[in-house]
Amino acid sequence: MVNFKEDEQLKTLNHSCAHLMAQAIKHLYPQAKFWVGPVVAEGFYYDVDLGDDVIRGEEDLAAIEKEMKKIAKSGKKIIRKEISKEEALEMFKEDEYKLDLINGLEDGTITCYEQGDFTDLCRGPHVDNVKLCRNFKLIRHSGAYWKGDSKNKVLQRIYGVCFPTKEELEEHLQLLEEAKERDHRKIGKDMQLFMVDDLVGRGLPMFLPKGYTVWQELENYIKRKERKLGYLHVMTPCVGTVNLYKTSGHWDHYKDNMFPAMEMEGESFVLRPMNCPHHMMIYANKMHSYKDLPIRIAEIAHDFRFEASGTLKGIERGRHFCQNDSHIFVTPDQIEEEFAGVVKLIFDTYKDFGITDYRCVLSLRDPEDKVKYHDDDEMWNKAENALRRVLDDIGIDYTEEIGEAAFYGPKIDIQAKNVYGKEDTMVTIQLDCAIAENFDLYYIDQNGDKIRPYIIHRTSLGCYERTLAWLIEHYAGKFPTWLCPEQVRVLPISEKYADYAKKVADELKRNDVDVTVDNRAEKIGYKIREARMDKLPYMLVVGADEEADGTVSVRSRFEGNEGVKPLSDFIDQICKEIRTKEIRVEIPEEEKHNRLKSIKKINQDILAYV
Repeated sequence: MVNFKEDEQLKTLNHSCAHLMAQAIKHLYPQAKFWVGPVVAEGFYYDVDLGDDVIRGEEDLAAIEKEMKKIAKSGKKIIRKEISKEEALEMFKEDEYKLDLINGLEDGTITCYEQGDFTDLCRGPHVDNVKLCRNFKLIRHSGAYWKGDSKNKVLQRIYGVCFPTKEELEEHLQLLEEAKERDHRKIGKDMQLFMVDDLVGRGLPMFLPKGYTVWQELENYIKRKERKLGYLHVMTPCVGTVNLYKTSGHWDHYKDNMFPAMEMEGESFVLRPMNCPHHMMIYANKMHSYKDLPIRIAEIAHDFRFEASGTLKGIERGRHFCQNDSHIFVTPDQIEEEFAGVVKLIFDTYKDFGITDYRCVLSLRDPEDKVKYHDDDEMWNKAENALRRVLDDIGIDYTEEIGEAAFYGPKIDIQAKNVYGKEDTMVTIQLDCAIAENFDLYYIDQNGDKIRPYIIHRTSLGCYERTLAWLIEHYAGKFPTWLCPEQVRVLPISEKYADYAKKVADELKRNDVDVTVDNRAEKIGYKIREARMDKLPYMLVVGADEEADGTVSVRSRFEGNEGVKPLSDFIDQICKEIRTKEIRVEIPEEEKHNRLKSIKKINQDILAYV
């Protein structure tokens, strides 16, 4: 899917269309005031204060679109103007949002763009005429805190896209519709994977039996991989004292995202937003020699953050989440080797999931920001260079971003594109240069001296919920067989063969295959269609011939009719597929149909010959 920020022509066009939308909104809502209207990867948006009004639905968006088309048809020129800061302050003296922007600018010339009766501050560039913005569509709307601060007013955020031609717009809208069909919230509801209910609480999803089966498979999968690599799994409580987070340094940086403190018996407790402090205390529980390091502490941990309601999205972003978190305690000489090991673990995991479209970002400190980052140039340079060498040695492409490091050290973010073409941060690996001092952590070196360990914070699956949401959309609910909550469904053609169907299922269960039996008094065609709708990898049809021969008639979502096989052969096949994490490719429906016709023709020829 197109990235509007990376294409300069589209970027300019969409920036201009944002102004077109703002002008239309001003016509319909004269009281409207505007914050910012940037171009983002998925198009453009504008944050708008409508006073007591709100955008309520499609009808309101359609009205704005109608007015936008009217303005575009007028063919007004878009004129760039340069004004002084004093003139800008006077021009927008009734608009607190524009005044805030202007006051944040350096003294000197300010640019604005005029199109008929609408003028807005902007660096530009823009197209020359509003008629060039006629091929647009408003996509959705949501609420957004002014400046992203939950203490501020909620503004109306309206998203849209614009293309040079009608054909390009229609093609993009078709892709968006296809993406909507893959939305994890829709598929999760259809497949009964998870649910949400306001009575439980927004941002607090509950996993249903099928969804939890997938969850457990993810958990078991990553635990097995980590144990083989020497990780030591622990369990820690979901609460901690406020003093714990003050000691770690998180309280000063993250308290606004925490649930409020609970006062109990003279102590203040919070639901934990991360696991680092607990793991620091586990390390501090005993004395360590340099010979003990690296120490890899890991946990399947449940965390809580009070995310703004406007940011909540299914299981992708919630107020409760789970992650396979780990903290690795290392000597300076072990940093690069351990970092490389973590990156390899993540890439091996991605291979098993069939994730190929991802990239790495090396997040560095801003040397000028002495408030967020502690002032130790030598430490920061050493840590950042170590991470660079790891990525260079692996030979993976990466970009660097200044000012995106955690307050305690640089990090590597691994980002993958979702079905909408937007990058999601799936996994983060961080090098911590500060927290050991906060907790007075040390190891004894070969000279008997106390030395601060470096600490690697990492996940390998990331946030389970976000990873699962990504996988649901990536596979459109058609998980690889090894990850499916229901891998096989046995379909007896009538009640007479229920006992044989149970025998088949029992044998599969003995081989750790997730299987169910459909014993309903329905026609076999109906059962097959329903199993296909449930996105099952395999259906085993059994009747008189299969019972007599100890066989199963195999239908799969990959190839359609795979023919009759001995039960033992099918068990060998599916067990190998599960064991090797094979990702079978689904052939087109037309080819499945042609294969079925071919099988029927062969059967007819055999009968005719007999």
